Amino acid sequence: MDTAAVVSVPASAPKRWMGLDIHKAYFVATAVNADKEVVFGPVRVANKDLKSWITKHITPRDAVVIEMTTNTYEMYDALVPHAHSVIVVHPPHVALIARAQVKTDRKAALTLAQLHAAGLLTGIWVPPKPVRELRALIAQRWKMVRLATVAKNRLQNVLHRHHFEPPDGSQPYHPKHKEWWLGLPVEGVEKMNLECDWETVEFAERQKKRIEEKLAETAAHDDRMALLVQITGFGLITAMTLLAAIGDIARFPTAKQLVGYAGLGASVHDSGKLHTTGRITKSGRRDLRHCLVEAAQTAARHHPRWKREFARLAPKIGKSKAKVAIARRLLILVWHVLTEQTADTHADAVQVATAFYQFFHKHKLRNHLPGLRAMQFVRRGLDRVGLADKVESFPHGHKRYKIPPLKPDPMPPKQPKQAVQAPN
Repeated sequence: MDTAAVVSVPASAPKRWMGLDIHKAYFVATAVNADKEVVFGPVRVANKDLKSWITKHITPRDAVVIEMTTNTYEMYDALVPHAHSVIVVHPPHVALIARAQVKTDRKAALTLAQLHAAGLLTGIWVPPKPVRELRALIAQRWKMVRLATVAKNRLQNVLHRHHFEPPDGSQPYHPKHKEWWLGLPVEGVEKMNLECDWETVEFAERQKKRIEEKLAETAAHDDRMALLVQITGFGLITAMTLLAAIGDIARFPTAKQLVGYAGLGASVHDSGKLHTTGRITKSGRRDLRHCLVEAAQTAARHHPRWKREFARLAPKIGKSKAKVAIARRLLILVWHVLTEQTADTHADAVQVATAFYQFFHKHKLRNHLPGLRAMQFVRRGLDRVGLADKVESFPHGHKRYKIPPLKPDPMPPKQPKQAVQAPN
């Protein structure tokens, strides 16, 4: 897991170590001293009274620990300005609580406080507010994707039961087919269910589009996007999911740590003379693994390097494991690109320029970057990754576009002249 977030710590050492067992409507607090003796609590406090309780009872000599749960971030934000330090721990890592035969709120709070006083707890990283908001957007989008998928499956079942042929084209659920679906000769409850499922698809697709517009707006002002879009397989959703998951790349001193965070590292058993490696651990962020495997599938189809790598690995370990292996190597590449702020060593400059051009138009970045044209966006992206001198033009459709010179930033507005005081 990640190390604890850096919190402004007073010069004096903590005097009390406090554990908070948090629930949806209330929390239980217990504090111990350096000898692990109870000096405060246990007390049960309603969450709505949190701020007033903090003002009365939390001091700059209190080291607080809380478990990761529903209200953790709100608790953390409220406690940090008043306490000596605040750390958040992952529940499965507190073995004395997870494996206890008798579990109560008071025992959980006391155990947290005593383990913290003994220095046996390691806090996880608490993301700043922009990263939390980005994670919330990504999570909400996936909810809409799942909702639409369930409704589409039910619509497909109607076709199977009645042996109807689906509408022509590769997009049977496109809005242009709405009248066709609603006109199917079914009756009664099945007719109502069909109409409800179609409305569900419309709602989910509308919400997904709205979220993606917000993600595009966020991406337009993030300098890291140019570094990620140059990598084959990384579009808007993949890149933003990755950035939301990892936050600041400086948190990971090595690429190996980032691979472990994603759960893409191999499990290891090393004891005595026995050393074996197994499947990937999957003990990391599931959303990060998912988006990387999707990126690996795209890269294995379209990029020469990853095509060769997939062709080499698939006969030996199977197609599924080969995709996971490529996903792991893509993540290592991401670490180097973000850490070193450079281009992919295997990137094709023409392909990268085309990717920037398509990204600008697909996500309508002209709405989020007023005054910036597509070709200027391409030029800025190529400069960002250090490939501007390796490409003069690129094809797109039936045309070929020439890379323009970098447009200088607009001159800052002139400052009004200050009045000069006349000499006496």
